Amino acid sequence: MPRYSGPLLTRDTSTSLLAARVRGETHWTGSLDLSRSQGEALLESDGWHWDGSAYPYPGKLKDRTLYWWDGEDFEPVSRYAGSLIKLVPTEWGVPTFEIDGIKMLPTSKESPLDDAKRKVALVEPRGKTVLDTCGGLGYFAACCLDAGAARILSFEKNADVLWLRTLNPWSPDPDSADAGGRLQLTHADVSLAIAQVPDASVDALLHDPPRFGIAGELYSQAFYDQLARVLRRGGTLFHYTGSPNKLTSGRDVPGEVARRLEKAGFRAQRALDGVVAVRR
Repeated sequence: MPRYSGPLLTRDTSTSLLAARVRGETHWTGSLDLSRSQGEALLESDGWHWDGSAYPYPGKLKDRTLYWWDGEDFEPVSRYAGSLIKLVPTEWGVPTFEIDGIKMLPTSKESPLDDAKRKVALVEPRGKTVLDTCGGLGYFAACCLDAGAARILSFEKNADVLWLRTLNPWSPDPDSADAGGRLQLTHADVSLAIAQVPDASVDALLHDPPRFGIAGELYSQAFYDQLARVLRRGGTLFHYTGSPNKLTSGRDVPGEVARRLEKAGFRAQRALDGVVAVRR
């Protein structure tokens, strides 16, 4: 999919832009790419100019919503196809995303990109071939690229999530010069596609599946057996689990995951908000 290069508005940036016009200012300085960069807009009475293009002043925008220019108006960065998927701004600049109102990435204590960086560091990706099973917004892949991974094989099942990536300036672009051809992003269900990955062909694994109730197949013994098959001996895996149901039912999902990984041929232990495991 082509990448979006126009402005992204939040309620705060829109308020700031409109306030500058009310004050009679002719220029506004700020970020319209979620704090990736700073720029300047030329303000006129009936619209504003940014990066060589003209835009109307936006109407009233909602909180916790990002807006993009679709060629006719500023529209929310969201889609509905059975589930409502939307890109959500955070105080860190780096956005998260939600599916039917459920936040898919942690943002309460740090940016989702910094959270990803800590987890990626556990598998030490420099010079390695990394399998990123559930690509999401691509933050694991971005951190692997920054850390010097030789190659990243990333899978994402949801076409709408892939669309969000084209509008998110923090999502890595597989075709960019920075990626240098190292990121291979595939639209596919990894629970099926993994059968095509050769034995012992990856050096490290990052597994960040949706919660168990949505994608139980990605927590199954059969899938963990496949992870063990494609990971070379001595290779490291990080599996995000969180702690779902711990308070309500006492269920220990990280413990269940660790036991299945041990059965598949890993040495597993809890780490951060998941499990880290080494292929025996």
